[in-house]
Amino acid sequence: MQLPDPYVLANLLYLMLVAGIWLAALALVTPGTGVIELLAVAALAGGGAGLLLLPANGWAFAALVVGVLMFGVALTGRRPAAWLLGSAVALSAGSVFLFRVEPGGGPAVHPLLAGLTTAGTLGFFWLVIRKAAEAQRIGPVFNPAAVLGQVGEARTSLDPTGAVYVGGELWSARSAMPVVAGDRVRVTKVDGLILDVVPAEPDERAGAG
Repeated sequence: MQLPDPYVLANLLYLMLVAGIWLAALALVTPGTGVIELLAVAALAGGGAGLLLLPANGWAFAALVVGVLMFGVALTGRRPAAWLLGSAVALSAGSVFLFRVEPGGGPAVHPLLAGLTTAGTLGFFWLVIRKAAEAQRIGPVFNPAAVLGQVGEARTSLDPTGAVYVGGELWSARSAMPVVAGDRVRVTKVDGLILDVVPAEPDERAGAG
């Protein structure tokens, strides 16, 4: 079977490699069902197959390795934004110059395509990957136990269950004593996403949840 024109093949392999880089970065910062991971592996494998079909620049492959290492530092070390930007630059340079076409040995990727995808990689890493990595580093902020002991307001009657507004959120709640809508209540226990409450003491009723 005759292979496509080397330049066409190199550009197709380049696009697969870039897609794999984007998907792999996204998978690392937003672990999920495994679909993104599988697509990343398939794209990287397709792009990597070009190493068997076309001559490659060793320094460009080294740049890809450096980009991967910098990405790892960005997820775990200090100044993650700077490391992430450096990773995007290294990965872009490595992927653009990875394949070459003989004779001459010049870069096989079309300059316009290289420019557009490099800009896209920088933007994608900065706008999407950076935000996702920051969110992953911060972790979940939802903590039901934080409302324990707080005073809020019954939004419905509790006899024995209803809804209360505490800590800036509307919660399902129950009370052993009748509570009418509008009464102040104090949280005494957190059972999953259900609050046990009691009527607030007179000196607590001036505060709002």
